[in-house]
Amino acid sequence: MILLSKSEEKQYKEFLESHDRCNFQQALEWGKVKTSWTNEVVLAQDENGKITGAISVLIRKIPIFGNFMYVSRGPICDIHDEKVLKELTDGLKELAKKYKAFTLRMEPDIKSDDEEFKNLVKKLGFKINDTGKNFSDGVQPRYVFRLDLKGKTEDEIFAAFHQKTRYNVRLATKKGVEIREGTKEDLKDFHKIMVVTGKRDNFMIRPLEYFEKMYDCLAPKHLKLMMAYHEGKPISGIIDIIYGNKIWYLYGASSNEHRNLMPNYLLQWDMIKYSIEHGKDMYDFRGVTGIVDEKDPHYGLYRFKKGFNAEFTEFVGEVYINFKPLRYKMYKLSERLYKNIAVIKEKTKNINVISKKITDINKAERKTN
Repeated sequence: MILLSKSEEKQYKEFLESHDRCNFQQALEWGKVKTSWTNEVVLAQDENGKITGAISVLIRKIPIFGNFMYVSRGPICDIHDEKVLKELTDGLKELAKKYKAFTLRMEPDIKSDDEEFKNLVKKLGFKINDTGKNFSDGVQPRYVFRLDLKGKTEDEIFAAFHQKTRYNVRLATKKGVEIREGTKEDLKDFHKIMVVTGKRDNFMIRPLEYFEKMYDCLAPKHLKLMMAYHEGKPISGIIDIIYGNKIWYLYGASSNEHRNLMPNYLLQWDMIKYSIEHGKDMYDFRGVTGIVDEKDPHYGLYRFKKGFNAEFTEFVGEVYINFKPLRYKMYKLSERLYKNIAVIKEKTKNINVISKKITDINKAERKTN
């Protein structure tokens, strides 16, 4: 097993940034963001010590069960080179022994129709779970929208947007929405708006400290916070990650006020223009649901991203090895139990809120009578 050493960090960073399969979640900087995980990088090298493949692994202690190994959007290599894949796989298995891991889960940035890759990893001892459709079925989204920018001009990209998307970009400009790059201090405004977004769209929000840590590890070279203002007031914002030949739209937030000004469209167009200006090959809008149904609660996000004429992309799913299958089954059982308890608690909380409101209404009516 070859693990990345301190002296090889510069070489690894150069390898990652110059590779076509570059992904920010395989970066050392991203490993530093994940403070509750241990980060190790397994390397494949040629006879001269040149890196031919790499895979960044996050390792976390799960109470009772042991260590959990997770790989997000790796490996970085020629994914059809069996020799390199075997070298990386052997390294991962050795790493599992070192940490006494009970499972290894990978969510690679590889399209679902890549049968050659799937056959290779199965040959190397992995299994594939490709049943997930919704956001909650994996750590990373299995479905994304990605906009190919290679060799295209701003005019060509803009002309290919859906007519409604072009209209909304122009509307935001006409109505006086201004886009400015934010500083670490502006994360406070971004997070306040993010909390509003989470309540409105019913998803969990990371604490401000997480975004500050991300900023410290990645900005200014690899992270941009862009804020939209109207009459001097922040009304929405996005966090984009810049790494190698791509840019990823990672987080977005919008206030309940001034949504009719369409600031989110202008924010995306601003970062797409930045991507073109800096010679990036792809703008990744990140996750959408795989359930393409207008009745689905996430369909609005799907429609928003689709409007930029990005490609709807399905990844291969979860590639995994259970080193201790029984222990993993028990872990999954406890995970489902925990989620069910959390749902019950949330429902009970909502019932209590409704009950209190009904009680307050009854008291008010009695006073009136």
